[in-house]
Amino acid sequence: MNTRPTGRPVRHRERPPYDRDSLLEVAVVVFNERGYDRTSMEDLARRLGLSKSSIYHHVAGKEELLGLAVGRAMDALFAVLDEDPAADTTATARLRHVVRRSVEVLAAELPYVTLLLRVRGNSGVERRAQEQRREFDRRVAELVERAATEGSVRDDIEPHLVSRLLFGTVNSLVEWYRPEGGLSVAVLSDALTAVLFDGLTGRPARRSGPASDIPDRAAPN
Repeated sequence: MNTRPTGRPVRHRERPPYDRDSLLEVAVVVFNERGYDRTSMEDLARRLGLSKSSIYHHVAGKEELLGLAVGRAMDALFAVLDEDPAADTTATARLRHVVRRSVEVLAAELPYVTLLLRVRGNSGVERRAQEQRREFDRRVAELVERAATEGSVRDDIEPHLVSRLLFGTVNSLVEWYRPEGGLSVAVLSDALTAVLFDGLTGRPARRSGPASDIPDRAAPN
């Protein structure tokens, strides 16, 4: 044991040990900051304060880390689709539920979903993730089609387009939503679901001024 000139033992500060989950958590942050393609194993080792060999003790490389990360996001989203509805649940109610729960998943797994949405198909892992996203869209489109058959949602827009529009809105949350910002997930999911399914004009607009200041479009000429 090393000692100072005074004879007291030198205490070395040790970094907390990493397991694969905690290593993945840091790696996802770095991938989102730098971009997956621009992140090297040296970058990860520097951020973690580890040697590359210590990282390789847990994973084969950064592509495995990417696979674990996007797999976690996709597993959570597919779990929403696989939740068992009650026997009398309509397709429209089921679709609303899927959208609402997907917002909750996005908030809970924000760094992982963010990374999933940024993959560009430049590796086998990324291409598989894109295939899974297409499968997710296909299953949502089937749900949209059943809801249209019920007559609860409009049937003049192609279901796959509706699916993309719905989840384009949900996915846009990664660009601005921050859990620490004070907006609760419940309020967010309620608002987004209401706008998507009921529209901005789902309720009568409140008039902010005297009635005489606002033209009555329903009045006869």
